Amino acid sequence: MQSYGSKHLDASALLIALVGFLPAHDARVRSTIEAIQRHLVVDGLVMRYDSHAGLDGLPPGEGAFLPCGFWLADNLLMLGRRDEARALFERHLSLRNDLGLLSEEYDVDHKRLIGNFPQALSHIALINTAYMLTEQSRRHRHAAGAPAAEVKHPLAAK
Repeated sequence: MQSYGSKHLDASALLIALVGFLPAHDARVRSTIEAIQRHLVVDGLVMRYDSHAGLDGLPPGEGAFLPCGFWLADNLLMLGRRDEARALFERHLSLRNDLGLLSEEYDVDHKRLIGNFPQALSHIALINTAYMLTEQSRRHRHAAGAPAAEVKHPLAAK
């Protein structure tokens, strides 16, 4: 939720498992992921929140917040849903400009990068997801026949 007691969903809640506040397999985390997928994913991209609710004082129509898409992919990886995570990661990679850079947001309607550009948070999230995908693949190859070992998110507390 956006804040304590709020009924409005906010995709920044995807950080809960990434920083180790709760494990990804916790029922509350899983239900949050599912709710975000149902209500905040548009054209394969994650909106940070429903900007039409008017809670932030800005006009409706905010773009998809790119770091949230990478965070969702990270959560899916932590749940063992590798194929979904890879597809989401690749969807986000397809948005990069000719120099490989990302902005803060993507306008789904006009199919263009918007907001702060280039955006470090988007690139850090991309790197973390790439690391998790690579590390999980490496571990899976070394444990032939065994399920991939759990890979902790780089932001998670040690």
